[in-house]
Amino acid sequence: MSGTPLSSETLHVSCVAKDGRAILISGRSGAGKSDLALRLIDRGAKLVSDDYTTIRRVEGRLRASAPPTIASKLEVRGVGILPFENEPDAAVCLYVDLDRDVERLPPERETIRIAGVDVPLIAVSGLEASAPVKVELALHHLGLAP
Repeated sequence: MSGTPLSSETLHVSCVAKDGRAILISGRSGAGKSDLALRLIDRGAKLVSDDYTTIRRVEGRLRASAPPTIASKLEVRGVGILPFENEPDAAVCLYVDLDRDVERLPPERETIRIAGVDVPLIAVSGLEASAPVKVELALHHLGLAP
């Protein structure tokens, strides 16, 4: 069984869906995962999951959903844990890393392998004002089709 990728796993990432396409947002505590998710929601995305996301491989594609204990909840720092309308299941199309150094002009398209599937990866400074726009542009230009 060694070498066979898991068909599901729980990742320490927040996740929103824009036009049916899930965006995984990773970063250390305080890097801005929930903040970026909130700003994307303000721009029309829907919450999938905050802080932890269940990822399943289904017919060669990844699907994201919230663990039942945190479904429809988002931590808004300084306000509390609030209820949000959520997308119960969405196709994973982009991975955003808030911990990597952001290169001015990345040399090539990067991917990250999750549960045996390659997903486009970008580095963003999550707390920059332009971060949600950059994520939407990357989803449009680099993201996988739903």
